[in-house]
Amino acid sequence: MSEQEEQVVLVDENDRETGRMGKLDAHRRGLLHRAISVFVFDGRGCLILQRRAAAKYHSGGQWANTCCSHPRPGESTQDAAHRRLFEELGFDCGLTYRADIRYQAEVGSGLVENEFVSAYVGRYEGEIAPNPLEVAEWRAVRPEDLAREIEVAPEFFAPWLRIYVRDHSDILFGREPAASAAR
Repeated sequence: MSEQEEQVVLVDENDRETGRMGKLDAHRRGLLHRAISVFVFDGRGCLILQRRAAAKYHSGGQWANTCCSHPRPGESTQDAAHRRLFEELGFDCGLTYRADIRYQAEVGSGLVENEFVSAYVGRYEGEIAPNPLEVAEWRAVRPEDLAREIEVAPEFFAPWLRIYVRDHSDILFGREPAASAAR
């Protein structure tokens, strides 16, 4: 399915569905839509990052959190998080809902991320097999080292990751993932 054909769920400021639209069109128009972000840590407490494939429709080549995407119409955010984690990095793991995060950022090529994000955290210690259409490479980094890297060279990191680290690190990185919770 192409970026334009894939649908996102448009929402209001309270995450109530207001409609649906092609993903690319929603980003061109900067309309608020539902999204997911996943933060998976390895056994050493390092965050697994992915460098987005160069051919992605925006932010190609930039480092991002473990996985981020959009739920399909009728799909729960937790189901979308598991689906995209497997589609992008070739693994799945237990995920715990951590917070709703609202942000807006220009991501280049006239596109705007305007998202109501359900954030999930998890732990994983196994094989990672990235899909090369989605992920150029991956690495694991301590959250405090990531913050320093972003401060020194922000252009290498996706705008949303910079926002998460700057404004939400206490929520996303501050406590151990607990048992999975449906959302």
